[in-house]
Amino acid sequence: MKILAIADRPPRKGLKELVDREAVDLIVTLGDLEYLQLIELNNIDLPKIGVYGNHCSGNYFTDLGIKDMHLQTFKFGGMTFGGFEGSHKYKEDEYAKMYTQDQAKDLLKDFPHVDVFLSHSPPKGINDEDDIAHVGLEALRTYVEEKKPKYFFHGHTYPKKGEEVTRLGDTEIIYVQGDKIVTLR
Repeated sequence: MKILAIADRPPRKGLKELVDREAVDLIVTLGDLEYLQLIELNNIDLPKIGVYGNHCSGNYFTDLGIKDMHLQTFKFGGMTFGGFEGSHKYKEDEYAKMYTQDQAKDLLKDFPHVDVFLSHSPPKGINDEDDIAHVGLEALRTYVEEKKPKYFFHGHTYPKKGEEVTRLGDTEIIYVQGDKIVTLR
């Protein structure tokens, strides 16, 4: 299964061109994107799933035909997908999709095993940074360590090129900034 994943920055090329050239089966959005950056999705007849980022307005998925995966599951191509939106709460902002570490833990405590986990934020200690805004979520790390999804997609942070963490135990970590084509096996 071939996935076009998009996070944090607009795609480098037109979405339709990427989808056609790469023979994509599924489109995944991982947050901190805007409606106009994704408007081309209206003309692409493929399944689209995603999570909002901490800077998202939280209101463009329906208009673009994207299934909101926050605390939801979705079966496609013999795999189960699940997701978690936003980031940890690092400031007061009533409109931002942010959760305290304890809130995230409570929300994920009974979330079922999935093959592919979609998140805006990384697990704590995986591709996160020293600054307060770009620290991963402890609950995501616990989820990965206990439930062992085959793949974990995330955006949100900016690890140095070549220094991205690509595994956590049995889980392949897929960091996305802009667009990335990923083949799941």
